[in-house]
Amino acid sequence: MNKIIVRCSMLIVALLLSIASFAQQQPQMADVMRSNGKIYVVVAVCLTILIGLFIYVFLVDRKISKIEKES
Repeated sequence: MNKIIVRCSMLIVALLLSIASFAQQQPQMADVMRSNGKIYVVVAVCLTILIGLFIYVFLVDRKISKIEKES
C-alpha cells in the first residue's frame, strides 16, 4: 500500500514539474487559434473526451465490483 502512495506522489510531482516547464513557452499556434475563436472548440473536445473516459472507467469499475461480489 505504501508503494502505491509513493508512486502516485512521485507521479504528481513529475507532472507538476513538466507543467511548469511547458508554461514558460509561448506557442504561436495557440495565439492564432485564440484570435480565431477556435481554441474554445479544442478545449470543448478535450473536455468531452476526458469526461467520456472518466464515465467509462467508472462504469467498468462498477461492473468489476459487481462481478467480484458475485464470486
